[in-house]
Amino acid sequence: MWIPRSLYELLPYAYMVAGAAALAAAFVGEHGPRGLLMLLGGLGLTVGLVLWMRRREYRENQAEYDSRSLDD
Repeated sequence: MWIPRSLYELLPYAYMVAGAAALAAAFVGEHGPRGLLMLLGGLGLTVGLVLWMRRREYRENQAEYDSRSLDD
């Protein structure tokens, strides 16, 4: 599945914002499934942070890699 690059770049932040919103709703709301909101919030924050860190690490490794060494 292909998605536009701009949307792809925003996905980790969208997951983190959605997770933070779910956590805030769990703490502020007086009624509803607090446990489920806390679980989804924690999961959203975790997934967003993992995606962000993996992309950053991959880009740093690619910047250090010299592709010309394979041509010799």
